[in-house]
Amino acid sequence: MYSILIVFEIPYLLYTRLFSAGSCWQSFNMMPPPDALSNLPKCVIDEILMRLSLRDAVRTSILSKKWRYNWCTLPQLKLDQTLWKTTKDLTCFTSNFTKIIYHILTLHEGPITQFTLSIPYLEGCPNFDNLIYFLSRNGIQHLVLELQSGNLYKLPSSFFTCSQLRHLSLENCIIHTPPVFKGFERLISLKLSGVTISSELLGSLISHRLFLENLVLENSDISNPVEISAPKLRSFVFIGDIHFIRLKYVPLLSKVSYEPRAFSVEAEHDLAKIFESIPALEHLCWNLHYVKACGTVGDEYYEPVPCGVVDEIPASFSDMTFNRLRTVKLKRVRDIGPEMQLIKVLLAKSPALLRMVIDPRVEEDKKSLKVLAEITKFQRASSKAEVVYNVD
Repeated sequence: MYSILIVFEIPYLLYTRLFSAGSCWQSFNMMPPPDALSNLPKCVIDEILMRLSLRDAVRTSILSKKWRYNWCTLPQLKLDQTLWKTTKDLTCFTSNFTKIIYHILTLHEGPITQFTLSIPYLEGCPNFDNLIYFLSRNGIQHLVLELQSGNLYKLPSSFFTCSQLRHLSLENCIIHTPPVFKGFERLISLKLSGVTISSELLGSLISHRLFLENLVLENSDISNPVEISAPKLRSFVFIGDIHFIRLKYVPLLSKVSYEPRAFSVEAEHDLAKIFESIPALEHLCWNLHYVKACGTVGDEYYEPVPCGVVDEIPASFSDMTFNRLRTVKLKRVRDIGPEMQLIKVLLAKSPALLRMVIDPRVEEDKKSLKVLAEITKFQRASSKAEVVYNVD
């Protein structure tokens, strides 16, 4: 095992971490004894080792007999690129990685509440089923699986028995649920990136989760619309096709970041339908790169804003007010009708707005200044609203 993880030298990081763990000493109301290294309280040892990479944590085994197996009881483990720092380490990457997993499964004792697996170099997708099974039986609460794109990893049935999960982040995985699965009842945060999942399962993971506060969906393969009903949801990051997401009941949702992969504004109500179900919205970030207008030039959708196109607020927004919206950031803005109309609506319907930041897509200064001049004419519901237009 030591040939894989341990270089026989005392890591300098260990001593620097001793000072950052001083607060734990205060809780014992005592000063470190002369032989501090051998007689540290367990909470201090754990605090030190969890601040180190796993590679360095295992290397502390050579400090003394008392330290030999301290890393084996850590409740938090992280396997990432720090385990392979040189080209030589990468020579037999998959083989060495399998050995590391084996040693964790055989030597670790006690609960593992937090586990991170972030591996960028794996060729193919090794079988992590035994690891998932091990975690499911050891109290896992915070699980992060970030795997290299390519061959997706199909999560085993034991994954669905992790009943204590509170924080879950999956990247490049396939999820097929067993028939009896009803979701993770205690889930607080969920991130799915490049995940293949049925709309029904996604709905069961999200909707009616009483504790879910943070949700991130990035480029996941969703085939049918999903309704989101989450009474405590406060933050939502979405990259994908908005037509597959229906915000049904999110009364506390205050922070939204949205980057559409396919979105067209063909009717006034398209934009209104997105906002009408977010009554508590305070912070909005919207990447407008893929918003489509009516006409096209080549492969680009483009409709220069004609005179008077944004003179009136669309009828679908007449009864809508964003009473809590305070900050807005719009990325890759062009001077086309739908985007300019959105800016006008947000300014005219946000009485609490403090700051709107606009990052234009165009690079020509003259064109940018023309758009800025148009925006300055828009009515503002908030006298404190500041519009920052980033001209390069």
